[in-house]
Amino acid sequence: MLKEGQVRIPSGCAIAGVFSRSGERMPGGDIIRSIEVMHDRSNGLGGGFAGYGIYPEFPDYYAFHLFYDDPVCQRNCENYLERRFSIISFGEIPTTKVPSIMDEPLIYRYFLLPLPDKLRASQRSVEEYVSHCALSINEKIDGAFVFSSGKNMGVFKASGFPEDVGRFYRLDTYAGYSWTAHGRYPTNTPGWWGGAHPFGLLDLSVVHNGEISSYDANRRFLEMFGYKHSLQTDTEAITYIVDYLHRKMGLSLQETADVMAAPFWVSIKNLPADQREYYTYLRKRFGSLLVTGPFSIILGYAGGMMILGDRLKLRSMVCGDHGDRFYAASEECAIRAICPEIEDVWSPDAGQPVIVELA
Repeated sequence: MLKEGQVRIPSGCAIAGVFSRSGERMPGGDIIRSIEVMHDRSNGLGGGFAGYGIYPEFPDYYAFHLFYDDPVCQRNCENYLERRFSIISFGEIPTTKVPSIMDEPLIYRYFLLPLPDKLRASQRSVEEYVSHCALSINEKIDGAFVFSSGKNMGVFKASGFPEDVGRFYRLDTYAGYSWTAHGRYPTNTPGWWGGAHPFGLLDLSVVHNGEISSYDANRRFLEMFGYKHSLQTDTEAITYIVDYLHRKMGLSLQETADVMAAPFWVSIKNLPADQREYYTYLRKRFGSLLVTGPFSIILGYAGGMMILGDRLKLRSMVCGDHGDRFYAASEECAIRAICPEIEDVWSPDAGQPVIVELA
């Protein structure tokens, strides 16, 4: 008879998020407790967190978090950064030894601003310049991985169970107005430090439960616009889809969600004329960015959070409100672990985003 752990659990992975509409900063220990109660949904091959508002002392600088395989990779990457950025502050990200977290790479953090002459010469916007540099490091510098690159936010991830990852990074010493978390159960991709969630680019971060069957079509389209997929997982594509549609193409988050989880053609045909025209345009214009397969995601960004599930609601997601706090998780127990008095709990509609922002 097969025992637990010897079978594939396709509905695995745990995601959780908490957001303060008032901007009140919450300790990182809360999100650790939330994801910990869903321990059995992951298998120890990846866990991570994203926090927003965690660097109030450096609010205007890009915070690059990097993994290095060895000091040679670190020197190569720092030479690259020094030629393109003013490095305001840098150092190792503080960690605590946790027995289950093994094979740690070198983990460093840099607070950066683009060098004005390099920025002018690039003929790019500031955000385009920063994202281009982050993606270039991941593609071209062996043994160096930028896993976070936004302002006043940071991603913290590793190979391990999420509660151990949170303690490893001492998240209880941080405070932010928004937190997301992920416990990974890899199915089609390897479990490794860079492949753990969240995936980040600029201020975007994505945690995801599911499998993206449209990955190859999504990836081929995105690579035409300079997005190189170097982290060996389909979730990376979701981050780039949002960046491309929202930042580069100027679509709202609602419109971005309507591209990613567009209605089926048979449903569009039966919509009122104005909605039929709207969805027909999006499906024809951005058809290669339709995300198919079972998924639920929590998207973090500066000042907000978006929840989105697939068109058939094949992955679980529960949301809740209490006071100024918004909660989301794969299971209701993860919300009640940090807000036991919550009463307003619901499941989002299939393919329909839930968007919350600072008041």
